[in-house]
Amino acid sequence: MPTSVTPAYARTVHGRGPGRPGLLLAHGASGSVQANYGPIMEGLAADRTVVGVDYPGTGATPRAQEPLSLDELADQLVAAADAEGLGTFAVSGYSLGGPVAIRLAVRHPERVEALALTASFAHADRRTELAASLWQRLHDSGQHDLLAAYMTLMTLSEPALNALTPGQLRESIEGLAAGLPVGTGDHVALVRTADVRADLARITVPTLVVVTTGDPLVHPALQRRLADALPHARVAELPTGHLPFVERPAEWLRLLTGFLAETRTRDHA
Repeated sequence: MPTSVTPAYARTVHGRGPGRPGLLLAHGASGSVQANYGPIMEGLAADRTVVGVDYPGTGATPRAQEPLSLDELADQLVAAADAEGLGTFAVSGYSLGGPVAIRLAVRHPERVEALALTASFAHADRRTELAASLWQRLHDSGQHDLLAAYMTLMTLSEPALNALTPGQLRESIEGLAAGLPVGTGDHVALVRTADVRADLARITVPTLVVVTTGDPLVHPALQRRLADALPHARVAELPTGHLPFVERPAEWLRLLTGFLAETRTRDHA
């Protein structure tokens, strides 16, 4: 069992209160707790204490001096839960947060009640690796305007992208370029190397895999392979690109809260 670590990442907490079940949030690469979960945070915290940490180089967490690892991200998320007095909890992982959540469940199995994984993967296949390598090269070269255009193409579904006017598209790309976290390159490097395939058979808790069916970045087939390898997984489909919090936040929230409520009821029956 991993030893406890000192909390070192900036954390977000909502819904504090005695006796409330816990929910940990693991965000995606180049995101943050607010960026990825902000649009649904109020709903998530309606009956839970929700805790998330910003990875190094995003939010208020300084950039790391060493390469990021799934173990460190997972342990820092548990350290945040400890600091907030949470004993057990469910974990929601979005995109890169999926491997983080899986590694957390393997390293701290006695703490985790359920997993909810969205737009996620067990490892980067060749398609995702190619997309991530271009993402990293554009960021590291300083071509942030071009990177923002590329990421817009790779994250929005076809209907959502084509629904934007030229002005809206330009504003969206400019805003994305201006707000890129300094740790983006570090996060994407972890996307390229993360591999939790050996962990999947050890996941014993109920798991929801939300497949984003219009996702250009993490192909739905890769997401379904993750679900197929998890012993206790169910699949829910969401007709969105890689950004459910942008395209379909209300539907995403309903899937997550419905699963968590059902899991909680079963555990306490």
